[in-house]
Amino acid sequence: MSALQETARALVAPAKGILAADESTGTIGKRFDSIGVASTEETRRRYRQLLFTTPGLGEHISGVILFDETIRQTDDDGTPFVTVLERSGVIPGIKVDTGAKPLAAFPGETITEGLDGLRERLAEYHGLGARFAKWRATIIIGDGLPTAFARIANGHAMARYAALCQEAGIVPIVEPEILMDGDHNLAACEAATADTLDALYAQMAHHRVDLAGTLLKVNMVVPGAGSAIQDDDATIAAATIRTLAAHVPAEVPGVVFLSGGMSDEQATSRLQEMHHQGGLEATAQALSFSYGRALQAPSLRAWGGEDANVGAAQAALAHRARMNGLARDGRYTPDLEGSAA
Repeated sequence: MSALQETARALVAPAKGILAADESTGTIGKRFDSIGVASTEETRRRYRQLLFTTPGLGEHISGVILFDETIRQTDDDGTPFVTVLERSGVIPGIKVDTGAKPLAAFPGETITEGLDGLRERLAEYHGLGARFAKWRATIIIGDGLPTAFARIANGHAMARYAALCQEAGIVPIVEPEILMDGDHNLAACEAATADTLDALYAQMAHHRVDLAGTLLKVNMVVPGAGSAIQDDDATIAAATIRTLAAHVPAEVPGVVFLSGGMSDEQATSRLQEMHHQGGLEATAQALSFSYGRALQAPSLRAWGGEDANVGAAQAALAHRARMNGLARDGRYTPDLEGSAA
């Protein structure tokens, strides 16, 4: 087994998942606004420090996705955050795309940018300690959307990124996200997810990417936020498993779900339901999590920018990590939400 394959498998190890702490400066600024904290390089550093120094972080967190600013920062003692994570048994990762931009001549659709200079950036990130990376594409459901070309274009970009990552000794996580924006039903999301995955993996094959050294980060199959019908967890889990089983190649070792649009506990309960319905046996992949807001939101609220609240914020993160670690193995129940971290 290659080093890339070993890293990919370690990221989806039993009882563990990924903490997404790769918010752009703009995104984390909005989150800080919600708690009345000014977003500066120092406040961002202090917040990430409390996350990464959480006692026992490595028990349920396998890897952390960092932002360009964060991978260069240190803790109060001058220790690089990458080293802090490694000492906890956590694998450092890095977001490398530069965001979704309008796709020319295709109104309402986007293409993710960031391929220019990526080979050189990946070499630098590897030198800084990153051992996996993430690239996100956004797919919109609407009138006549998504188009086949938007799926192909984004799949092509992700495959180029993935090949460059593997060349640099970095595990690529490919993230084609079907956005929850809109009033589409669950069936529309299932169809769009299936077609998007088919386009992605066709491009990955063309680019000779070793799928065993990759991971898929993807949305659960859910109705749009504005849909009149909001399906229950069992229906969502069944649709998601059905889609993954049919459209993700068996060589891919793991799927890590994103939590966009879901509450903290909803993201956990839906992951649990997938394992209740068969999980690994049904899909051939380990089913885990790569949550950002669904792991961090309670910590952010508890912290509020105050050093005196660091312990409470870390306890909140440890609790959510534990809940999702249990769900990752099909051992979560809602009554555990009242337990200590």
